Amino acid sequence: MTAAIRLVPGLREAEARHAIMEALRADTRAKHDGGRRPLTFVLRQDGAFVGGLVGQTFMGWLAVDGLWVAAEHRGRGHATALMARAEDEARARGATDCVLDTFSFQAPDFYRKLGYRDFARLDGFPAGHRRHYMTKSL
Repeated sequence: MTAAIRLVPGLREAEARHAIMEALRADTRAKHDGGRRPLTFVLRQDGAFVGGLVGQTFMGWLAVDGLWVAAEHRGRGHATALMARAEDEARARGATDCVLDTFSFQAPDFYRKLGYRDFARLDGFPAGHRRHYMTKSL
């Protein structure tokens, strides 16, 4: 019997993506129980959401999946504070290193100021820019 492969459009796409990622995570856990734990910090001012950090710790690493601060709140040290809190929590969980990626039009210089270094780079992703893969020992 031949398996059918098809693109899943619309609302069902989120369900399919979730199923695929959960299956991949289960397969990974079967080979190495990395103790994956989500890590989320929210930045609020006067009760309003103005930024945050999303990541996870697993296999002795902190993976920062996203960091964002609203434009009108940038330049005040909030992103630095969010990264410091995430790194501190990751250390408390036993992580010794961090990995993240960013685009050249986002924040590679910001991360370098925090001690991150490029370990890989994809030029032309997207066209006219690059994607930086960065790491830091905690």
